[in-house]
Amino acid sequence: MADHRRMRIDILGDSDEDDPILSVVNIIDVFLVVIAVLLIAVTENPLNPFATQDVVVIKNAGKPNMEMLVKEGNELKQYQSSGQIGEGQGMKAGVAYRMKDGSMVYVPETGGDAQTR
Repeated sequence: MADHRRMRIDILGDSDEDDPILSVVNIIDVFLVVIAVLLIAVTENPLNPFATQDVVVIKNAGKPNMEMLVKEGNELKQYQSSGQIGEGQGMKAGVAYRMKDGSMVYVPETGGDAQTR
């Protein structure tokens, strides 16, 4: 019988084990995933400068340091609470009534007999 030598094919062996380019490719893949997550976070932000809808964001609601951010189009306004209860001066302008069907009816005051509150 003839002596047949079999060539062993090492399918499971890692011949690319020492290739430094593979580690660079893996790092680039990780950075691409991180960039994709950050882009999604920016687009989901309600104050996104590229969003077209108007947005109101209230921070620390009901606390003395409450803030309100209002985005209308490309304009962003910030309002800060002074921590005090608001009050104003004025005159009674009329009376509003709620009807049985749920609608509201406003009846303005007439002439100079308006009362101050």
